[in-house]
This record gives sequence, structure tokens and C-alpha cells, in this order.
Amino acid sequence: MHTGFPWVTVLGVIPLVGVVAIMLLPRAQEAQAKVVALGASLVTMVGSIVMAIAYENDGARFQFTQDYNWIKAFGAHYAVGVDGIALALILMTTVLAPICILASWHDGDRPVVDDEADEDARAGRGPRLFFSLLLATETLVIGVFGALDVFFFYVLFEAMLIPMYFLIGSFGGPRRSYAAVKFLLYSLAGGLLMLVAVIGLFVAASHQLGTGTFDYRALLAAIDSGKLHLSHGEQAALFLGFFIAFAIKAPLWPFHTWLPDAASEAPTGTAVMLVGVLDKVGTFGFLRFCIPLFPWAAREFAPWVMVLCVIGVLYGALVAIGQKDLKRLVAYSSVSHFGFIALGVFAFTTQGGSGATLYMVNHGFSTGALFLVVGFMATRRGSRLVDDFGGVAKVAPWLGAVTLIAGLSALSLPGLSTFVSEFLVLLGTFTTHRWFAVVATFGIVLAAVYVLWMVQRTIHGPVAPAVEGFKDLSLRETWVIAPILAVIVALGVYPKPILDFINPSIEQTNSIVRDHDPVPSVPELSQTNQVDTTLNIDTGIGAPIGSSN
Repeated sequence: MHTGFPWVTVLGVIPLVGVVAIMLLPRAQEAQAKVVALGASLVTMVGSIVMAIAYENDGARFQFTQDYNWIKAFGAHYAVGVDGIALALILMTTVLAPICILASWHDGDRPVVDDEADEDARAGRGPRLFFSLLLATETLVIGVFGALDVFFFYVLFEAMLIPMYFLIGSFGGPRRSYAAVKFLLYSLAGGLLMLVAVIGLFVAASHQLGTGTFDYRALLAAIDSGKLHLSHGEQAALFLGFFIAFAIKAPLWPFHTWLPDAASEAPTGTAVMLVGVLDKVGTFGFLRFCIPLFPWAAREFAPWVMVLCVIGVLYGALVAIGQKDLKRLVAYSSVSHFGFIALGVFAFTTQGGSGATLYMVNHGFSTGALFLVVGFMATRRGSRLVDDFGGVAKVAPWLGAVTLIAGLSALSLPGLSTFVSEFLVLLGTFTTHRWFAVVATFGIVLAAVYVLWMVQRTIHGPVAPAVEGFKDLSLRETWVIAPILAVIVALGVYPKPILDFINPSIEQTNSIVRDHDPVPSVPELSQTNQVDTTLNIDTGIGAPIGSSN
């Protein structure tokens, strides 16, 4: 059965049609693969925008749903649909996909080879394979965000590793094989733990409900009604199975060590897809599964998770300061950002959760912009080392300008999108765990250090001899970076449209853990007043963020 237009399925099928069209291209027209891929991704983006317009903020929790029996023997369904959280992340994915394809316009033409044997082994790995893998990744990610069946989600969660593994391992840098294998092994280890937890959840449901089910909505309804009651021990074990898998995917400290290698060896467009899109599946999983399905365990483990978050915020920023490789610098900065995102998720407040979800979207664009400008400079210089640059803005002023804007976005400058989300995360966390919020705030200071240090060393100062011949942004590069910068500015100035459909979903997600948001109060300000001067501050926590009162 289905309700409404099946947008999730349609958006997932369009890139797959692009894959089929690419693979049917004759070898003589192999270069047209990039054009087909770009067209398919643009159609998908337009479809996602139409879906967002049709989405009703005050409507059902999950919209555009479809539910069909898939593997009837053990109750697995093809069940998809979106709430506000999934909708925001699908929008981000479909907007970034064509940008990644444009940024990768020449990446599939000449795969890197180290020797003749390697070249023979990789014969035929050209544009058709490269752009097919990018489109397949887009399809799988859309499916992950839209899945409403736990088993179906798990299958897609594991399947999306395959195209990314080949993108890094076949088209990446000199250490691509090491980075790809490390990425795959870490992710598979987390996936194995999740599989055990998925099976455990099914068994528990079959014992108490009389029949096992993977249907996410049925599980939520059973938990809410009390028909499915997991003991504290069961909740703790199942929570950890899901949590560790998502913490590796995010990645959250100390599960992060695969990210710098994978991001630095991946081609530029692939790095944007990996860090900007795929890694959000981890933090999305916290909101979709860990909190609603295991509320007691989520409350009990929240302080410990927030300790990891704060360590990650500071550790990622401190290590980023010491990086000489630009791509590794951006990768470690993302470890810090994911600490902020998870902090907002486990604050269990509307402001914290909405800020975390908005941060997922904003991080995709902000970090995507940083990877892109690093890629632009590395292509011109033939190096990613900070010390090999200097004075770029004097030779290529537009390239210098976009590098500065991308850097300011990464350090959450007011007026740019990441500021709004970071502020909401810290504000929402402060109301429940003020010291975690206070300590995490130092991450903002450290972000200013590594970003401004990078900007000063690369685009300012004396012009390095190897930089003197730099060309400014090409037309293709302008089309790649301009949409991202436009989104960064637009969401920094007016985030209300995104927050309007995020807020209700966050409130519903947190409602099973906490009845209402805590409201801080200011103690008595004056002893001379004859009336009670204790003030309750309306922080907007109890009302949807971005709404007008």
C-alpha cells in the first residue's frame, strides 16, 4: 500500500536509470557518461525540491510512504517514506550529487595507476564505471534516509559501502588501496554489530507481539503502547549494537580513524560525497533508531556519549591545527563538527535536535565547499601541502575569495549557515548539560585557529614561485562552487524553511525520552522589588524554532 505520491522510490530510481543508460553507452561514446550522470542527478534534485514543496509540516509524521511485502518469511518489507529529518537530508544529498559530478568531470578519465600490472588490472575503469558508481551511491543513500523497515535499512546501509569502496580504491590517490580497505573493514565491523542488534530486536518483538517484525512504525507503536517492553539489559545491548555502527559511520571519536585516510585519498567529488553525505547516515541513525527504539538506554548512555562528543570536538580541532595536508585538515575538522552534531542529538531538546539536523545539512555544504577549493588548488599545484602554497589570492582572486568564504563557513561565522546550527546545538545542550556546552564552545575558538591558519598560509602572504602561474576559477569550477556558497549564505540568513519541517519531527523523536523541553530560569534579580522577579526565559525551546509568535 502507499499514501501520496511515491517520491522516495521515484528519487531512488532516477539515478539507477542513469546507471543503466551509462552502461549501455558504446565504448566510442564512453565520455558521454558524465553528461548522462549530470542529467540524471539534476532531474533527481528537481524531484526532491518538488517533494519538499509538497511535504506538509503539520501533516502525518511519515509522508509519501509505500509499504509492500519483500521477504514474507520473516516479515521484511519494502517500506519507505520521509519525515522532516529524512526530507532535509535527502534534499542535501540531491543538491550535492550534481555538484560532485561536476567536480569529478575529469576524475574518471584517467584512473591513477602505479605500474603496468596495475594498469592491466584496471583496464576499462574509465568514465562509465566512475559515474555509474556515483549515481549508485546517490540511490543507496536516498534509500537509507527513506527506509521505514529496519532490515531494509540495514541492507542499504551495508550496500552503500560497495560503490564508495571502488570509488576510493580504483580512482583515489597513491594510498587508495589502504584507505579503501580500512574504510570497508571499519564499516563492516560496525555493520556486523548492527546485524546482531537487528536480529535481537526481531526476536524480542516475536516473543512479545506474537510475530516478528522489522516494520519501524509498528515497532514504534508497540513501544509507545507498552505491547513491546524491552528490559533494561536488552535495551542496553541493542542500543550499543546500533550506536557503535552509527558512531563508526559518523564518525564519532574514537571510531574516526578511517576518515582522514579515506577522505584524503578519495578524488575531490568522491570526498564531498563521502564526508558531506554518507557520513550523515551515522548521525541520522542516532535520531531514527537509537533514541526512539531504546529510550531508557538512550537516557542512560547519553552522558557518556556526550563525553565522547566533547572529546571529539576538541580532539578533531586540535589535530586539524597540526595538519600540513589540506585534505586531512578538512577531514579532522569534520571529526570536530560531528562531535557538535551528536552533542545536539543526545541533549534531547528541540533546539539541540533541530540544530543537530540542520548542522548535518550545513556541514554537507560547508565541508563540501572546503574539499572543493582544496581540490581546485591541489589540481593547479600538484600538491596538497599547506607549505607549497602562498599568495593564491593575488594571482587568482576569485579562487582566493571562495577559499576565504568556505573557511569562514567552517568556523561558523555569523551570517553563514553553520553559525545557526552550531548556536542551536550549544543553546539546546546548555539547558540540560551546561558544562558540556561550555567546554564544547572552546571548539569554536580552535576552529578559528586552524581555519585562519590555513587561509593565511595558502591565499595570503608572498606569492610562492609555483603559484605564480595559477589560473583563476574556470567556468566549470564556478558552476561547481557557486551553488554551494549560495546555499551557505541563504541558510545563514534565513534557515526557517528547513527548520519548519525539521522541528515537528525532532519533537516527536524526543517525546518518548522527555515529555517537554526544560526551560531555564533566571534567579531573583533585585531584593528591593516587592513582586517576584524570577523570570522564565522564553528561549523558544517549547515552540518550533524559526516560527513566528
